[in-house]
Amino acid sequence: MKANIAIPTLLLTFLFTCVGCGGKTEKKEEGFSVTRTKSPEKVEQSAPENNEVPASQRITLDNKGVGQIKEITLDPEINTEMADAGAALFKTNCTACHKTDKRFIGPKMQGILERRSPEWVMNMILDPQLMVEEDRCAKDLLVEFNGAAMANQNLTVEQTRSLLEYFRTL
Repeated sequence: MKANIAIPTLLLTFLFTCVGCGGKTEKKEEGFSVTRTKSPEKVEQSAPENNEVPASQRITLDNKGVGQIKEITLDPEINTEMADAGAALFKTNCTACHKTDKRFIGPKMQGILERRSPEWVMNMILDPQLMVEEDRCAKDLLVEFNGAAMANQNLTVEQTRSLLEYFRTL
C-alpha cells in the first residue's frame, strides 16, 4: 500500500516541478563567467562629453616653457650637418620612447614644431622635470601618456639644438 501512494506522489512532485519551471532546463557550463550589462542611462552618465583636444595635439606656439632657453632664432635654411648630428642623438637617446611618425610611449616628433615653440621643445629636452612641475602643457602630456615622465638625458644646449634642427626635417 505504501508503494501505491509513493509512486503517484513522486509522479505528482515531478509533474509540478516541470510545470513550475515551464519545462525550461538550465544549461550548466564548466568554469565561472559573469555577463554584465549597463542600462543606456548609466552609460551616458558615466561617459560625459569631452571635446578638449589632447595635449599631444594641442597647438601652443606662444608658450616658451620654463627653463634656460628664453629666445631662439631659427635660420630659414636647415643646417644639414646639425640635423644629421640631431638624427644620431635621436636614434641613441630618444627612440626608446619616441617615434618620428607615430605615438609611442611619448608623443610623435613629426610636426612638433607646428605644435610647440622651439624654446618649449628645447626646455622640455633640457629639463623635463622642471617643465612637468611648472608648465601646464607638460603636465597635461604627463597625464595623457599615463604618467610616463620624460627622462632627463643630460644633453647640452648644443646637442639639444641639434635635435631641434633634426625635428625641423621631419
